[in-house]
Amino acid sequence: MTCAEEHVRTVLRPADAELRPVIERLAQLYRHDMSEFLGHLPAADGTFGFSRLPLFFDEPERSALLIQYGSAPAGFVLTRPMAEGATSISAFFVVRALRRRGVGRAAALELLRSRPGAWGIAFQPANAGAARFWRGIATAAVGSAWREESRPAPAPAPADVPDDQWILLDTEAAGRGPQGPSDRP
Repeated sequence: MTCAEEHVRTVLRPADAELRPVIERLAQLYRHDMSEFLGHLPAADGTFGFSRLPLFFDEPERSALLIQYGSAPAGFVLTRPMAEGATSISAFFVVRALRRRGVGRAAALELLRSRPGAWGIAFQPANAGAARFWRGIATAAVGSAWREESRPAPAPAPADVPDDQWILLDTEAAGRGPQGPSDRP
């Protein structure tokens, strides 16, 4: 990271109607990235389907957040409630130019800080980068007070879609909030 980059802030912004088209465009990049692990192909018009995306704008218990790096859109986060009362990070995306620069870490920890409680974070086991990232975030957030398990992909997933790997943690039960980038041991 350059000296100038160190002073650029990563922030999360709720995606209102004005930001919805930005999230929708970034979601195409996300779906393209995920096609490597899930086998999604673009439709005849060259776009990737994301039938559940509108739910994150239309259902009040779900949320879409824009990750901003300075004034640039850097990615997005989609959250939804889980049946067991936790909040799920349904999708998390950072543009490739900003990966491994602390932007995703800052956004993930800001999200966990902003909503203390139980969280579920799913990723595909074949996505080694996501596995490393989320295990590191869980440890930064709650130390060793997290667990990992495999669960079937949500319906209506095709039969050939692999199970999701889940990280489950509770920022309140751990007795401390998530650590920020400068709070590393």
